[in-house]
Amino acid sequence: MNAEFEYTGHFYELDSFKLRKYLDIKRAGVILDDPDLMVVMMNPGSSLPLDGIDNNVIPSEARPDRTQDQITIVMDRLGFNYARILNLSDLRTPNSKELYRFLKSDISSKVEHSIFLPSRQSELKLYFVVDVPVIFGWGVDPALVPLARLAIQALCIRNPLGILKPKTKYSFYHPLQRGRARQHWWVNSVISQSPRT
Repeated sequence: MNAEFEYTGHFYELDSFKLRKYLDIKRAGVILDDPDLMVVMMNPGSSLPLDGIDNNVIPSEARPDRTQDQITIVMDRLGFNYARILNLSDLRTPNSKELYRFLKSDISSKVEHSIFLPSRQSELKLYFVVDVPVIFGWGVDPALVPLARLAIQALCIRNPLGILKPKTKYSFYHPLQRGRARQHWWVNSVISQSPRT
């Protein structure tokens, strides 16, 4: 499905860390000024700029990953043409355990790596499009709860699409579940929640 969509991200560096502000996924050949779907996930994972520029002032073409494939499946089945992905953390690392260690470290509080921090409120207003459906899918590790709480409070989304882990307030299952059956379960659950179905 990747050939049906175009991927661009705004990559940047801060304090020697490689980060990404957002990722846009657009259906090829469709022209839209603003996203018709917003997605909030954990972090950019293995996303990288295809032009090799890690600190750019403009968006560049990005390599998609398997998590983004899950999002494009939802987009395709529901007829969305333009999704924007924001993350709890902008830190680029494919290793979730490395992200959790970073979040628990002292340096995490010294780097403005989350667009949901109060100090980045103007950026959030710039990149987050209101009045469109929103998917929450950042995962359920306890290390994510402080940022998840910030995101939920900042966005005030009444009915997000996504699967909240039972007996939690801030833990929404990640799109790339372990095993194909769980991945299909996530996609089908999110699709069933959409007003477009």
